Amino acid sequence: MLTLQIKRPWFNMILGGAKKEEYREVKPYYDARFKNLFGAIIVGGELLQGEDVPEEIRKAPVQEVIFRNGYASNAPDIMAKCRLAYGEGRPELGAEPGKKYYILKIEEVIK
Repeated sequence: MLTLQIKRPWFNMILGGAKKEEYREVKPYYDARFKNLFGAIIVGGELLQGEDVPEEIRKAPVQEVIFRNGYASNAPDIMAKCRLAYGEGRPELGAEPGKKYYILKIEEVIK
């Protein structure tokens, strides 16, 4: 399971159901984490996962992710079932226009 820090406005929007996507920059830090969690890699500007990646890194397409608002041990958090995508995000949800991101598609908030 992966824990990601998230700012209060986005945290509240996810909790309330208004935000169904969370964005992370494409960089080595997240490349490694999403490869381990989702079995996903970016090759030639495309996100590959499932049957498109070697069998030894394949994972289920939906995984649990914890979004935490803050770093304190008692910081509020949300557990959600997410699917990974790659592309441009929506500016009203925090993405910069024209920039590509890892997109965590929130399918269900568990807690």
